[in-house]
Amino acid sequence: MFEGPVQRLIDELSRLPGIGGKSAQRLAFHLLSVEEVDARRLAAAITDMCDQVRLCERCFNVAAGEECSICRDARRDQSLVCVVERPQDIVVVERTQEYRGRYHVLGGSLSPINGVGPGQLRFEELKARLEPESVQELIVATNPTIEGDATAMYIAREFKPLGVRVSRLASGLPVGGDLDYADELTLGRALTGRSEL
Repeated sequence: MFEGPVQRLIDELSRLPGIGGKSAQRLAFHLLSVEEVDARRLAAAITDMCDQVRLCERCFNVAAGEECSICRDARRDQSLVCVVERPQDIVVVERTQEYRGRYHVLGGSLSPINGVGPGQLRFEELKARLEPESVQELIVATNPTIEGDATAMYIAREFKPLGVRVSRLASGLPVGGDLDYADELTLGRALTGRSEL
C-alpha cells in the first residue's frame, strides 16, 4: 500500500505483540516525522539488543554476558530460588524489594493442549542447579492460571522427593480490594491461603 521501506516497517511493527495494523502505521509515520538521529538511536538500540543480549547460562534471565547481574551478585542467597515463567516476571518480583534469592526462568508453563510438556521447559536445568548451589527452597511464582497451577504441581511432585522445600506464592484478595468485586476463584484462594493473625 505504501512505498516499499515504509510498508516493510509497518509489516514488521505489526508483528509485535499488541500492535495491530493501524498502530503499526501510526508508529511508522511517527518515526518518519522525528529527527533522523532519534530514529537511528532506536534502530541502534534494537541492533545492540540483538547483538549483545543473551540468556543467562545459569538462570535463563536476559543477560549482557554469560551470567545476569542477579546470578553474579554474591550477596544473593543461592539456597533460595524463585521459579518464574518468563524473564519479565523477575522484574515484577524484584520491584517488591522483599526477595534476596536467585531465580530460574522455565521458559513458559505446562500446557498439553498447546504441546508444551516438561521436555519443552527448563526443569532439567533446574535440577542440575540443586546440588552445586545447595538449593534448599524453590518458590514457585508461576501465573495463577490452569497452566501455572499445573506447572507448580509438577514442580512439587518432581522436586520434593529430592529433599527441596517447594512453596508457592500466595494468591487471593488484593490490598484495598472490595469483597463485592472478588470472583469466586479469587475468594476461594484467599480462604485457602489464609494466615493466622
